[in-house]
Amino acid sequence: MAAVWRYGRAVFYAGRSSQANALAVSRPWRASISPLTRSQSSKSSASSSPPPPPPHSPSPPLIYPDQPRSVKHNDLPSFLRYAERAGLDTGSTTYVGTHYEYTVAGHLAPLGFSLRRVGGASDRGIDLLGIWALPCLNSTSSASSWKPGDEPLRVILQCKAGAGQRVGPHLVRELEGAFIGAPVGWRTRVGVGDGLETEKSGNGSSPAVIGVLVTEKPATKGIREALARSRWPMAYIFCPSAGHVQQMLWNQQAEKTCGLAGLGVTLRHAVDEVEGAYTHVVLTWQGKPLPRASSQGP
Repeated sequence: MAAVWRYGRAVFYAGRSSQANALAVSRPWRASISPLTRSQSSKSSASSSPPPPPPHSPSPPLIYPDQPRSVKHNDLPSFLRYAERAGLDTGSTTYVGTHYEYTVAGHLAPLGFSLRRVGGASDRGIDLLGIWALPCLNSTSSASSWKPGDEPLRVILQCKAGAGQRVGPHLVRELEGAFIGAPVGWRTRVGVGDGLETEKSGNGSSPAVIGVLVTEKPATKGIREALARSRWPMAYIFCPSAGHVQQMLWNQQAEKTCGLAGLGVTLRHAVDEVEGAYTHVVLTWQGKPLPRASSQGP
């Protein structure tokens, strides 16, 4: 299957084809795989044992790695104030990269992402950590059947900022390495037969983990092919530093292990008093636009 969306005159697709782990390039995306399922806790034979938790009970809160003590900001407004006080060079790599990471977190929040910046000297290639809560996940009929206790996707995200950033397959390989070094709560590894093994949460379920690569340029042919070949569930997002999300696609492994069946993307035109006319990505469920999520921190 393939997710289709348009940017200018270009049309990009992401999803499945006749070959395993291949991105489709021939038809609009329509998912037909089964949604993500949750493992059930086994019943205890002892009558004195407490009953198992319900299948949709939430996992314990995620514990995010602490940022270095030297960090004096936690969102874009606080970073801008800090940069002004510290006299940071707005053209420096540190300023550009940090500004972009907070910008990405803000633009992805309406799509259901709750992300926290963890970048630093020991970030192991991960810039943002968090969850992706979609009302259509674990649903077999409609978005309305989603329950608040359903397990959201765990997200490890890398940002690549700068007009001179080369977008190519090497970025996909870097993201694959981030899976291996992910912190507790976001760990998963490729198992036997290309299957994925994830950590068990407190209620016995195995939350799915998806890796997301975000850059300031549309996906190239090399990026799409590299995503198709990868055994890891991964997504690609094009988000200009001065604009909104313009492109979003994912590979077949993400469909298979992250329960993205029925999810699609399209572009919508909007007008703002400050920004004027612009376009942004809208997620759809079985062809119908999903409401934009409220901005909530992880």
